[in-house]
Formats: sequence, structure tokens, C-alpha cells
Amino acid sequence: MSRIPVMNSQGQNVGDVEIADELLVLKRGKQALHEVIVAFQAGLRAGTASTLTKAQVAGSNRKPWAQKGLGRARAGYRRSPIWRGGGVVFGPHPRDYSKHVPRNVSRLAFRRALSEKVASGAIRVIDELALAAPKTKAMTALLKTLNLTGVVLIVLDKADRKVTLAVRNIPKVAVALAREIHPYQLVRYSALLVTRSGMAVLEQRLKAAAGGA
Repeated sequence: MSRIPVMNSQGQNVGDVEIADELLVLKRGKQALHEVIVAFQAGLRAGTASTLTKAQVAGSNRKPWAQKGLGRARAGYRRSPIWRGGGVVFGPHPRDYSKHVPRNVSRLAFRRALSEKVASGAIRVIDELALAAPKTKAMTALLKTLNLTGVVLIVLDKADRKVTLAVRNIPKVAVALAREIHPYQLVRYSALLVTRSGMAVLEQRLKAAAGGA
């Protein structure tokens, strides 16, 4: 069993969360995690870059000057790629960058990413995250009490408007729901602050991923 301490808002230990070792995977899944992250980042690309070929550029087919007699190089039309304002050779065109990732690969990537966080001690579990008011000062004080610095991801079991508003002005700190968290987020954020109920959701996702792997 892997044990993760549970703390309250004062930083005091109030228990443990146990995760079965058979749910964690550290000896495989590195390539799956890489593929899932690449696919996620590829899906963020708009793919709207576009250039005009010489056939699409507006312009006449008339020769700019006579073929012979002027001492100039031959020129066929103004839309040629060698002219300023002409067409573009092998330029980008709108395309879809999305990649398909098999379900088993996605599940393995999630297990690997979460397992690394558990093994490295990068997860802090808080018994309850309840703010009296959506104040940035209160959230900053809580993170300092729990000794959380740098890039932090707060994981909740359900949306909390007060937490979301308190976090949005803190650099490098974000909020995510446990049922929606992506392996990319687990890799990007160096530390996780997870509520006890949010940790239960993550554990259920681990069990589902292990059962389908």
C-alpha cells in the first residue's frame, strides 16, 4: 500500500489515504504517456494557417513584358512564386492536427502519470477545501501553510466557484476536476493539492484504468 498523508487547512496530519500498489504502474507506460501528451498538444493546434498558390493568387495571365528584345529575364505572369505578391510554393494550408489515441493507451498514460506523482510525493491531500470567501489572500496563505510552491494544480471532486475565483489571480496555480484531469496536467504541474473526495475520484479512475488495461 502507498500511503498519502491527509492534512487539514492548518497543515496538521489528520489521517492517510491508501492506494493499492497494484493500481500503480512505474515500470511501463512511459511511451504511452508521451503519445497521449503529443496528441493533446496536437489537438490544441488551430490548423488555420493558409497561403495562396499561384493558381489562387488574383492577377492577369498577361506577360509583364515582351519575351525578347529588352535584355531582361523571361517572365510569364505576375502570379509566379518568384515575384513579390505571387503564389507560395509548398506553403501551409488548413489541416487537422488531431491524433487518435487508443483507449488502452490513454488509460495506461493516466496510470503512469498519477503513479509518478504518488511515488515522488508530489501529492498533498487536504481533508476539506472550504473558503469562507473567494479571496486570493486566503488561498495564498493556505498554499504557504501546506508548503506548496511553484506550479500547483488544485484538484476538486466538484466545481467550487469560491476556489476558482481565489486562484485565478495566482500565477502558476490552476484548478481542475478529478473526473476530467488529463495526463498532460499531471505532468505539467509539479505539485497537486487534492481534496479527500477528489482523491477518491482519482482512485476510482485508477481502478477503472487498471481494469481496462
